Amino acid sequence: MTVAKKWIYARAFSGLPTAEDFRLEEETLEQIQDGEFLAEAIFSSVDPYMRIYMAQYPVGSVMIGGQIAKVLESKNPNFPVGSYIHGNFGWRTHTVCNPDKTEPHWVPYVLPDFGKEPLSLGLGVLGMPGSTAYFGFLEICKPVPGETVVVSGAAGAVGSIVGQIAKIKGCRVIGLAGSDKKCEWLKTIGFDQAINYKTADIASELKLAAPKGVDCYFDNVGGLITEIVRGQMNSFGRISVCGTISCYNAEKAKVTDPQRDYVWKQLRQEGFINWRWNDRRLEMIEQNLRWIREGKLVYQETVTEGFENMPAAFIGMLSGENTGKAIVKI
Repeated sequence: MTVAKKWIYARAFSGLPTAEDFRLEEETLEQIQDGEFLAEAIFSSVDPYMRIYMAQYPVGSVMIGGQIAKVLESKNPNFPVGSYIHGNFGWRTHTVCNPDKTEPHWVPYVLPDFGKEPLSLGLGVLGMPGSTAYFGFLEICKPVPGETVVVSGAAGAVGSIVGQIAKIKGCRVIGLAGSDKKCEWLKTIGFDQAINYKTADIASELKLAAPKGVDCYFDNVGGLITEIVRGQMNSFGRISVCGTISCYNAEKAKVTDPQRDYVWKQLRQEGFINWRWNDRRLEMIEQNLRWIREGKLVYQETVTEGFENMPAAFIGMLSGENTGKAIVKI
């Protein structure tokens, strides 16, 4: 028998999550049956979406999330022993899974060969954030060379990839991030300008950085920042809404009427969930991996050691402590 550790959603979040909102438990797993496999987590992900998605689950549920795991036992030929997989198994050290009984959006898959790149990228630039950036930007914003692109949450797992893809596509790119250090890092990976939204007059700085206006906006934060960017967009601008993290821990979002800009500037805005393009996942992995090998796409990871530190890594990520992808090494 295998004993699994798991983190429980012990108390409904109110504002920024705290350590008291989580509880660590153990569970003895049953022997696997036909069609099942047993996987052991190697890397686990912490992501902003977990903060709002957990509101859909009852207190006492296992925290949701993706992980890179190794198959230890298997009675499923598609998941052989020793293979490395991505699974949305939640905050667990060990999982028994029957893929045929998994929700369609969350079916596990065997990772393709990343070559010399680390397996952890399956949670970042070659995983869900990579898919979110690749498809969410290219399919919705449809950038044109020479256009100006603004990315909020630009130093995060998704935003940092979006900005680099925009540069690859010939755009001018401006990033919004929460510290001078993050802004400097964005410039080293190719952003034309970076604005510290915590210290700068965003409206004034954005006018200086984008004197001809903004054509595409990849929105990770929502709230007041989005209101400011939207006010400086050109006619027929496109907005890809990935998240509204500035509102996740706030009781009220203080913004004015957003519809005015949509009407007068004839803007187009579209929200999305990355699983819309699950059937094209391999396309994203191959292209992003090619760009990495060509030196066009740079990644960074903020790694927390130890399964016992999952809550701390999650809270730190929501507080903006990470640069690039936040992961936990089990």
